[in-house]
Amino acid sequence: MQNFKNSKLFGFMILAVMVLFFYALFKFLTPTNFGSPANLYSYFQSSIIYSVGGCGLYFIVVMGLFDFAVGANIVLSSIVGVILSEKFGYIGFIVGCLGCGTLIGLLIGFLYNQLNVPSMIVTVGLMLVFESLAVFVAGGVKQTLDPSLRFFSGAPGNIILAFLAFALMWFILNYTKIGTYCNAIGSNEFIAKNMGIDVKKYKLIGFMLLHFFVGIMAVLTVSYGTTMTALTGMSTMSRNFQPLMGTFFGVAFRKYGNPISAIVIGEFIIAIIFNGFVALGAPTTIQNVVTGVALLLIVTLTARGKRGSVVK
Repeated sequence: MQNFKNSKLFGFMILAVMVLFFYALFKFLTPTNFGSPANLYSYFQSSIIYSVGGCGLYFIVVMGLFDFAVGANIVLSSIVGVILSEKFGYIGFIVGCLGCGTLIGLLIGFLYNQLNVPSMIVTVGLMLVFESLAVFVAGGVKQTLDPSLRFFSGAPGNIILAFLAFALMWFILNYTKIGTYCNAIGSNEFIAKNMGIDVKKYKLIGFMLLHFFVGIMAVLTVSYGTTMTALTGMSTMSRNFQPLMGTFFGVAFRKYGNPISAIVIGEFIIAIIFNGFVALGAPTTIQNVVTGVALLLIVTLTARGKRGSVVK
């Protein structure tokens, strides 16, 4: 019985029950404008964008790190990708988004290792830098993706790209040292160092992987929305939290051995909740309250039994 409670099937059952509970709740409260098959498909298509970002965040969150420059990178990488797409088509678009994202991850990881200050401080400072850089690159003009380059704006393009990202994460976690070492560093960094793990190297790799996935998320985001506008004054901060909530699902359910499915289903649950409140006509302030409460609950479940841990 104990083995079953720690199995992948049990973890999946918990997630399935959560999906059914929230679906039934909002379907009961607003049966006419929530939860049709078309609605659910729409919720899923939007949620997989955040799932990709959640997969990237997983690599640093398991090490006790956070990154508040994710939203700024989504905006900057999207703008770079759109600009390059005007000259080089799909190649410029994809290479621009993924290349810009990965280079930003390299810069963040390098500065974090060199400065020896908490990741939150480094990434908040760099968020402001990247926001300003996005304004400069965009030239103050809203960037619009050409209609001929919108294969990833909907099915099957967005689903194919997202599931390639999920497959990449599955391969890294199961067939490389990165997943094992990231978990080891997060469990006890001192012991990991004594085992001979190059902690700084794998933190750098973690940030690079995160922002490579953010580059993929940028492709999906600007394809789905078709435009991207540079923002300043920490306005990109709001883009950090929805993928982060999916990551917390993944961390909370990793004991069942299925962090990827937990991230994907967790983001779908969040999409159901958000759209449920929209269907009810709830104001944006209520949705923000729900976001905050959901974050607190998920973090509490994730951090249970780890009261001595700190964010690095």
